[in-house]
Amino acid sequence: MIPHSFQCPYCWQQVSILLDPSEAHQTFVEDCEVCCNPMEFTIHCEGGELGDFQVRPLGQ
Repeated sequence: MIPHSFQCPYCWQQVSILLDPSEAHQTFVEDCEVCCNPMEFTIHCEGGELGDFQVRPLGQ
């Protein structure tokens, strides 16, 4: 697992997430641990390393 910090697109707080680098391309939804709003994550990993990380808000 790879720890990664990012800024929540809703509350702008710094949040951490654990990412699984075993899959090359992943898209998933998780709630912010601070404000509980849903975010969509898109990540790309290569050779067990995080290559690209994107997070976007999901409208409620």
